[in-house]
Amino acid sequence: MTGPELRPAPAPAPGPGLPDDAESPFAAYGLPGKPGTDAFWAAARTPLPVPADDGWLTLFLWRGSPADLDFESWSGPVTLRRWAATDCWYAEVPMPARLRVTYRFLVDGEARADPLNPAGAGGDRSIAATPDTPPQPHWPAVGPDDILPLPETRLRWSSERLGGRRTVRVHPVAGGGPVVLLLDGDDWLYLHPAMTAFESAVAAGELEPVTLVFLPAKDRSAEFGCGPELWEAVRDELLPLVAGSGVRADVDRLVVAGQSLGGLSALYAALEFPELVSRIACQSGSFWWAPGAEERPDPLGGQVGGTIAELLRRGPDLSSLRCAFDVGEHETRMLPHCELTESLTERAGATVRVSRSASDHDRAGWRQALLRDVAWALG
Repeated sequence: MTGPELRPAPAPAPGPGLPDDAESPFAAYGLPGKPGTDAFWAAARTPLPVPADDGWLTLFLWRGSPADLDFESWSGPVTLRRWAATDCWYAEVPMPARLRVTYRFLVDGEARADPLNPAGAGGDRSIAATPDTPPQPHWPAVGPDDILPLPETRLRWSSERLGGRRTVRVHPVAGGGPVVLLLDGDDWLYLHPAMTAFESAVAAGELEPVTLVFLPAKDRSAEFGCGPELWEAVRDELLPLVAGSGVRADVDRLVVAGQSLGGLSALYAALEFPELVSRIACQSGSFWWAPGAEERPDPLGGQVGGTIAELLRRGPDLSSLRCAFDVGEHETRMLPHCELTESLTERAGATVRVSRSASDHDRAGWRQALLRDVAWALG
């Protein structure tokens, strides 16, 4: 669900494997024993960061065949090097301060989660966080073999406006309440356990009871661009379907939560459908978007603020809008687009909250902002 962004150059290619009697570099990370032995693997846990310069040097380990380390954002791929003639492959990756990032291993073209890391995201991704990142207390550690809970209520939505059929799941938290429409709903069902996290936040008194509506996207680029079709369908088809589902759902206090292109779509809905959308939680909105931008060699290199800035400059009255913006502090190329959008939205009269997460363009960084900003949007 990430929008197009340029990534830093990959780390330099590794050198050849080292001889068996070479001193292990892993002791500095608290891993005793000879790499590749059963005792070593029994004690191994990754990722392991140690302080370095203004950030961290982080160790990743893989047991078996050659592998590449692939990050969801922030860095290009890193090729692991082999320790001597063992089954131990590793990479020492410099990371900046305050970074939470999703990663996976690519082995023979297949994505794998890190078996040495208990913090996962779906079956083939894991999460690394430097020690200085803020905690995410409501999001449980999910291993690659864990099956996430799914809401019992399933709505079959056959949309005349959008075409096609899709399954929309609905979950009332603590009996339900205002509707929270989660764009890219399948990500929050199958990669990050939003149902569990919202229940935990409500139980802790940080959020009132809500009804989660997980809206999957069939074609993100088509549905989440600045066009009316999705929001006409949500207004005329989906929300009446939710209201008639038998689940408590207050559609009059709707919160729309979206990330990347979903964040763009959430703000567009607030501008063009103010009678429908007056509360939004927007993480890393793709405010570089303009017609045709995704086909350009550099999608982020166009006019700052893109189409959304043009709409905001027309002088809409946003005095009824509560809008929470968040973007990763490492998203350096996204920041100018987001900063302009934030200021123009506030200038138009909206009640605006602005924050920065310890991440790049990454679901792992968006998820705590999701809980916090939904709570704030409800006032």
